[in-house]
Amino acid sequence: MRTCRIGLVGAGNVAQRHARVLTGFEDVTLVGVTDPDRSATDRLTSAHGGRGYADIDGLLAAGPDAVYVCVPPFAHGPVEERIIDAGVPMFVEKPVAADLPTAERIAELVRRRGLLTSVGHHWRYLGVVGQARELLAERPARLVNGAWLDKVPPVAWWCRRDASGGPLVEQASHVLDLIRALVGEAVEVTAYGDGSPPAVPAADIDAATAATLRFASGAVGTLTSTCLLGWKERAGVEIIADGLALRLGEEGMVVRDADGERRIPADPDGARVAVDRAFVDAVRGIGDDIRVPYPEALATHRLACAVAESAASGRPVRPAAGRADPAGSGDPTGPGDPDRIGRR
Repeated sequence: MRTCRIGLVGAGNVAQRHARVLTGFEDVTLVGVTDPDRSATDRLTSAHGGRGYADIDGLLAAGPDAVYVCVPPFAHGPVEERIIDAGVPMFVEKPVAADLPTAERIAELVRRRGLLTSVGHHWRYLGVVGQARELLAERPARLVNGAWLDKVPPVAWWCRRDASGGPLVEQASHVLDLIRALVGEAVEVTAYGDGSPPAVPAADIDAATAATLRFASGAVGTLTSTCLLGWKERAGVEIIADGLALRLGEEGMVVRDADGERRIPADPDGARVAVDRAFVDAVRGIGDDIRVPYPEALATHRLACAVAESAASGRPVRPAAGRADPAGSGDPTGPGDPDRIGRR
């Protein structure tokens, strides 16, 4: 395959970002885009090429080599099912769903089909993550503190639990994925929400959440999340090991040990390019650097859903054992109906 022909489902900001990156690759052609908002489709195709299609079936009929799914959390499910049925490799933006049953169903279909997949946890491609792994190889993490302290994004569906899954699922999943990558699997979580939504119309999510986590390794940790600010205050992870302290985020890492403190910058834009490059290379059969295929993203989604379920129920939850549905949208004919497909 000399050229990878890509289709996009969704034409919002995230899709626009992927289109910019993908069309910057000499071996990629954007063949088409579908979005319920035809004006958004027209804007994307005018800027990056390709043809607008009325629906996913029309896009698949154009014969793409791979499809990017860039839709809001509530719209996941039917789109992926159609792509899997067509046997087309797919890149899915996080979170993979607003609820857990949808993600579990798609993961099983992916497994049965043996489909090539990737999910947009681009933090895994930050160089500092690999450096953190090396530092923790001989001094395992004992304490981890994760945080996503931010604002309400300017999209109407975000503040509705049934549409987004809530901040823990939609926003803090980057932090939880990084925690899993560096600390391992959490075996139990206990979380509490403040019970008060942010001051935006129709909001029914907790504006602040705090959780404790217990890991299979014996490490312990916390996660805090809020959308009460008018800016992004902090998003990242602090890890403590024997004689070692790490602070990691999208912008870089601070290391402190017996030799003092050193700061290592990161390249978030480069990571966003790298996650797309790895997927295209895998589709073309010339690379094997997909770091978060769908099953790996499902493990992060299970953890996020477990934290959200614990906050809603006030009880501890074991991520691997439960089938939480914090969004209340496990019915595939509910918020995930293909007629409601939006854009990200």
